[in-house]
Amino acid sequence: MPQKKENKNAVIELKDVCKTYFMPGGMSQSVLKNISFAVYPGEFVSIMGHSGSGKSTLMNILGCLDRPTSGVYKLAGQAVSDKTDTELARIRGKEIGFVFQNFNLLMKRSIADNVSMPLIYQGIGEKERHERAIQMLHQVQLDGYENRLPTQISGGMQQRVAIARALINHPKIIFADEPTGNLDSKTSDEIMDVFTELNKKGITIVLVTHEDDVADYAKRMIKIDDGRKVYDGLRSNYNKGSKK
Repeated sequence: MPQKKENKNAVIELKDVCKTYFMPGGMSQSVLKNISFAVYPGEFVSIMGHSGSGKSTLMNILGCLDRPTSGVYKLAGQAVSDKTDTELARIRGKEIGFVFQNFNLLMKRSIADNVSMPLIYQGIGEKERHERAIQMLHQVQLDGYENRLPTQISGGMQQRVAIARALINHPKIIFADEPTGNLDSKTSDEIMDVFTELNKKGITIVLVTHEDDVADYAKRMIKIDDGRKVYDGLRSNYNKGSKK
């Protein structure tokens, strides 16, 4: 398991990460409490927890969308806690692909345009953007759909488009935040099969979910409860009775 490996090989490393929100009147709310773990290249990890457990806050920190109040977070070997917003944006564009529950597609732009959108910010020309979008759509089995609008395809297909967009920069890690939350069970299985195939190709995947059947696709599970890590190990062992 990851604890036996050297942390220098980790793509994600957290050490004693805390997140506290400070409110008027001197009040504060501690959302994450001394979270430590590492994720290694090629892992498929699920992060589970009930509503309000802190898992979404944790995902925002992992995705460089938020900063910890204290502790150390390293992404691909870089300590990111003290980076500027511009530097964080550059890191996100290079190292991370995001997949969200609500797809976050531009409904009046073609599927190819949606997939290639991250390349615009890198100054890549239109021809190359289109060619790379076609390649990514092939990976998610959407050949021939590049000129359609998101409104002309199903929710499951829209999530495939979002996955293709996440892959366009060849990221080291894909963060998926409740990616099946708006899908029926059959379509959810199809989307999770896509993630499984990507993981087999060596892409590291970190998945936030509250659904047991979705978490079962990941080999390793990290469970968060009341802002603390209460389990980190094989998902199969957790299912066999190591629940806390």
